[in-house]
Amino acid sequence: MTRPPLSRKAIIRTGASALALTLSAAPVALAQGAPSTSTVETIIVTTTRREENVQDIANSVTAASGQELAPFTEGGADILSLAARVPSLYAESSNGRVAPRFYIRGLGNTDFDLAASQPVSVIIDDVVMENVILKSFPLFDIQQVEIARGPQGTLFGRNTTAGTISFSSARPTQETDGYFQVAAGTLGTVNVEGAIGGGLIEDVLSARISVMTQNRADWIDNAFTGESDALGGHQEWAGRAQFLFTPTESLEALFNVHARSLNGTSAVFRANIVGPGNNNLNGNFDRDTVWFDSTFNNPQAYDSWGTSANVNYYMDGLTLTSITAIERAEGYSLGDIDGGNLVTGPGFIPFPSETQDGIDELDQFTQEIRLASADDQATTWQIGAYYFDSQFNITTVGPNGGFPPSTTVRHKNQLWSAFAQVSHQATERLELSGGIRFTNDEKFLTGIVTNFPVQPVSVEDEQISWDLSAYYDLDDDQAVFARIARGFRGPSIQARDVAFFNPPSIADSETSISYEIGYKSEPFDGRARFNATAFYYQVDDLQLSAVGGGGNLVQLINADRGVGYGFEVDSEFFVTDNLFVTAGFSWNETELQDNTLEVGACAQCTVLDPDADLDGFYEVDGNPFPQAPDMILSFTARYSIPAGENGEWFAYTDWFYQGHTNLFLYESEEFYSEGNFEGGLRLGYAGTSEAGRDYEAALFVRNITDEENLVGGIDFNNNTGFVNEPRIIGVSFRSTLN
Repeated sequence: MTRPPLSRKAIIRTGASALALTLSAAPVALAQGAPSTSTVETIIVTTTRREENVQDIANSVTAASGQELAPFTEGGADILSLAARVPSLYAESSNGRVAPRFYIRGLGNTDFDLAASQPVSVIIDDVVMENVILKSFPLFDIQQVEIARGPQGTLFGRNTTAGTISFSSARPTQETDGYFQVAAGTLGTVNVEGAIGGGLIEDVLSARISVMTQNRADWIDNAFTGESDALGGHQEWAGRAQFLFTPTESLEALFNVHARSLNGTSAVFRANIVGPGNNNLNGNFDRDTVWFDSTFNNPQAYDSWGTSANVNYYMDGLTLTSITAIERAEGYSLGDIDGGNLVTGPGFIPFPSETQDGIDELDQFTQEIRLASADDQATTWQIGAYYFDSQFNITTVGPNGGFPPSTTVRHKNQLWSAFAQVSHQATERLELSGGIRFTNDEKFLTGIVTNFPVQPVSVEDEQISWDLSAYYDLDDDQAVFARIARGFRGPSIQARDVAFFNPPSIADSETSISYEIGYKSEPFDGRARFNATAFYYQVDDLQLSAVGGGGNLVQLINADRGVGYGFEVDSEFFVTDNLFVTAGFSWNETELQDNTLEVGACAQCTVLDPDADLDGFYEVDGNPFPQAPDMILSFTARYSIPAGENGEWFAYTDWFYQGHTNLFLYESEEFYSEGNFEGGLRLGYAGTSEAGRDYEAALFVRNITDEENLVGGIDFNNNTGFVNEPRIIGVSFRSTLN
């Protein structure tokens, strides 16, 4: 038996671009240059769990290759480098290089607890990475990333009320191939990665091994303790081994083993760097210096490993898929939360605060089984079931065993679901699709080491997710689509406050309904792509994390409703055969709707929200969602000059601009960002050697203007914030091994 072919539309549509927005969209310099036809590329995505042309699906999707991601990470950046590079996509973290929090169309979760659930699901090699630690696995040897906006809960098994981000590693093949890449830059930045793969047994077994290391020296001084270069660095190692077993034409089994080890610096909190009464970084801010009274200097260390088996069995007109995966992780982060000291500040700091949170024995098991019809039929379908089981301990402790006293709680989560999806080619131009999923989600919390009696807590809910869509070809170069989808995020338990003598908090299930219409086109004989999507969504019982107030609490809450609406535009265009540009734009309006919801606020900031009953808590009705940029603008351009028979000189630049972004649930004069922007530049030469190896050498600059952007804050007793990555200048070299 042979593997089913791509669907009709995936075959007949050509010239489509998978770079649905601005992820370094220019053909990256590794001896690619502009295609000889100067048309945008055809990229196949698997957002529908089938291989289809990105231009031919009724969904707003971005796809980009690993080479297109390379400019963002070669300076040592991590997965957060995706933030604001794609319209309607944002990311941030208050926990260094681990625990990233993603937002799509303004919908995300600012909860910094290590057990927090997120409405954006991160998927790596078809495996859902549910815990925030697992979401931070380093990016290397990536074949493709796909970003799908809007609820995706019909075909994906976890909390996808906002969307999915799916990474696929380069797979083993029978052909011997691989690459080697090295980059070195300022602040002791050294990054090395590579991969090699090929056939071990002809037509039966192939393998691929890839490794990476990212390193930066400590570069921030601690002026209070007198230590130079005390913090700010990181050392990260990761590797992946894959084996593709194809004993017959009917059976394909891909085995994956991966691991990472990180030692570095957690988020660098800085006291009183904004305000009072304004949002400008003030004289208390010095990028190269902190005044921590702690001698630990915010260390962070995490280790994780995982393995999976992705098995496909091809029958007459059917494909049976089984995906089995295990993920393990453990580690800790320590932070000087007050951002300074009681003696020299900077600014007024009422009392010291330093805490360490860690995950012990994280164990995640997932199993998916799916049966799908062949792709080349007028009516296609798939049915399946999904099981998720996760358990881990979270330990919170003060420095040297002090305040807060050591506390350990155990989280468990079990989920199962069943789903079905069908698509029908109603006419030559019209395709209709629909899907449904039933989910049962149950969570448990048990106190292991607590300083007051904590009763076991359990929550459970059952919900149905669904979607309906229509896709219509206007002609060979234009199409329109409409989609309506319902999403579901299960109830959550937050135990961060148990360490501070408060009981756990609970948030009820969150459900969403999303409407969108879109337009996809490839004008000018395939030399350009222009896509646009307009959307509106409503979230009921929106899960939020409230921080601060008179009791300095961290609690889960629900808002009655949240709404979001806006549009996204993405474009790419070969201006000439040698000049390729992309531009993307999104406008997102979000609004909390709950006229009874009040939250605590920071003690030293200027709160704009009313406190009508003078109880120290502030109304948030009408406020934007936290960490939801109202606008994102991104741009890339690449210009090449042919040199010799097999080479070219090139210049590449990328920029983003981020609009108003409120950091917390309440609004204040201090805790928001507006007008943040960053740019990058690469200048180099790419070519092919006489031995047939593609290579590239380049000079690069990340954050070329050395912007100092406020990206987050701590809702504490002083105006503590943290900023973006510094400017990195360096050189890089990459070569294929085939």
